[in-house]
Amino acid sequence: MSDFQNDMNHAVQGFVTQITELARRAAINTLESAFGGGRGGARSAAGVLGGAVAQIGRPRGGRGAKRTAADLEALSGKFAAYVKANPGLRIEQINKELGTSTKELALPIRKLISERRITAKGKKRSTTYFPGKKKG
Repeated sequence: MSDFQNDMNHAVQGFVTQITELARRAAINTLESAFGGGRGGARSAAGVLGGAVAQIGRPRGGRGAKRTAADLEALSGKFAAYVKANPGLRIEQINKELGTSTKELALPIRKLISERRITAKGKKRSTTYFPGKKKG
């Protein structure tokens, strides 16, 4: 083989090695984020490969963490009491007063409606909330 062919083969082999390492790191990052990371399995695999692995995605317990039953019950009680004192308001108005977001209140509202502690009239953004027939 000529020197040109040897140089070309060497360059291609180096490129393939780099791409393989990048794909391996991406696979480890994906596995870590899918399985919560930090349990040792994916981290030890990263150690064997010798690459530093950065965690991808949200940290555990941060935004999106499950709320406790006590937190949901407290928020439900706060919402039901506010609706009882101020019937006929829309969610935007209630959020402004309670300092909450619609996303935070979605589950408590569904539970309150199913328990008949509040009622809802209207659809989408025009929905207004009223005290229900069942005592809370």
